[in-house]
Amino acid sequence: MTTASPNSMQSMATAAAKLANITPSLLVGGIWQRTRLSPQKRSIATVAALIARYRLEQLPCPLQLAMDNGIARGEPGKRITHLAF
Repeated sequence: MTTASPNSMQSMATAAAKLANITPSLLVGGIWQRTRLSPQKRSIATVAALIARYRLEQLPCPLQLAMDNGIARGEPGKRITHLAF
């Protein structure tokens, strides 16, 4: 499972090599495996946060992960439209 776009990971690696090195394992092996929130709810929260912060370049991987986590195909578009206003 990929959690960040190659460009964002490359930028982070340049600025903070250790952070870039531990981020994938921390996210995949830790935060995303916690059971208090379902993978669907985590995906919705992540996509919403990225939209709210206008981090559109980081959306492709979380959107794909949302689909992999069972979010219906049309749902992300509805959430994006809702958050746009």
